[in-house]
Amino acid sequence: MKYEIMFIVRPNLEENAIKEVGKNFEKVLTDNKAKIISSKEYGQRQLAYEIKKHKSGYYFIIEVISDNPKAINEFDRLATLSEDIIRHMIIKEEE
Repeated sequence: MKYEIMFIVRPNLEENAIKEVGKNFEKVLTDNKAKIISSKEYGQRQLAYEIKKHKSGYYFIIEVISDNPKAINEFDRLATLSEDIIRHMIIKEEE
């Protein structure tokens, strides 16, 4: 299955910490046997509305192939628990 994952990291982190959050969440996927097709950092963008008292955030988009839903479920679980990610969305693409 092919997935597109978008997540927004809170803007009040240092630049190195923001990149580290992106790398850590990529590692969650690869550790659970998902294959990353592409990973893009879109930088800081204004949000359409305030989320958790933030008016902007750092956007990341990752395209992933995974036959086992465990990788996607683990990403979803950890992103929900993380204080560094203010919003995330996982889209299952049709093949």
